[in-house]
Amino acid sequence: MRIRYDPKADVLLILLRDDPPVDAVEESGGVIVSYRADGEPVSVEFLQASARKLIQPGEVSVTLQMESAR
Repeated sequence: MRIRYDPKADVLLILLRDDPPVDAVEESGGVIVSYRADGEPVSVEFLQASARKLIQPGEVSVTLQMESAR
């Protein structure tokens, strides 16, 4: 998984897989989910990320929390 932020476009992108997307769905609230051919998600984009308080420009910090297998 990779996370990118484009400050000019104000887009936060979470890449889940390296597979090329074949379809994308824009959800309400400026969220775009891209899918590969078998329907598995490839990426999630958050438009207007700083305006929605998802990221602070100039202060990029990411915390990943992993849940243990049950």
